[in-house]
Amino acid sequence: MTDRGYASSPCYMHAFDDHARAVSPPDPGNWPEIALWRKLQREDLIEKRLELSVNTRQATSRHIAATLDKTVDLASKPVIGVYWPFRGEPDLRDWMRRVTERGGRIALPEVVDKAKPLVFREWTPGCSMRRGVWKIPVPDNDTRLAPDIVISPVVGADAAGFRLGYGGGFYDRTLASLSPRARAIGVGHVVSTLRTIYPQPHDIAMDDMILVDPARDQAQ
Repeated sequence: MTDRGYASSPCYMHAFDDHARAVSPPDPGNWPEIALWRKLQREDLIEKRLELSVNTRQATSRHIAATLDKTVDLASKPVIGVYWPFRGEPDLRDWMRRVTERGGRIALPEVVDKAKPLVFREWTPGCSMRRGVWKIPVPDNDTRLAPDIVISPVVGADAAGFRLGYGGGFYDRTLASLSPRARAIGVGHVVSTLRTIYPQPHDIAMDDMILVDPARDQAQ
């Protein structure tokens, strides 16, 4: 675990080789250029993620779950905002079930408006689900929870702990709205690594970042 606001621990992240396409770096002070650069990187990184084999994705998910077991204090029975896997994201659903078995509470995010923070609804194994935005399943209930920990999937991530998402700004907006602020943990495949996302004032760094390269971990 790292100090809040500091770059991610080297125990959780391997060297930041840039896996995105070779695009001319934008002017750090020019937001339109940065926005276009991010769009191109986002498209490329999602494609690379989808190209990963099923075995690699499964191994990544297991490694992330094992790391979370070591770094999240489940004995305190926290409320943990997780996510339903989408477009090749690490699948933490087995870990979510284990958290509930140990007394923790799981909440899944729902987009309620493009300009508002996410809403987290309680999830339990076997609970009724419905389709939300982008047809991602969300719990079909009215039980909203304020998470103590938010586990956020990343499209891209840099060495300073900043996250590149899908471009809607939902997680940044959500983290900024929570009081007290939740501990933010970014998770993803090693193909998500970038040297920098050219962070802007609205970007919020993760407190911890867990990016996994199963092949490299097995060789160590």
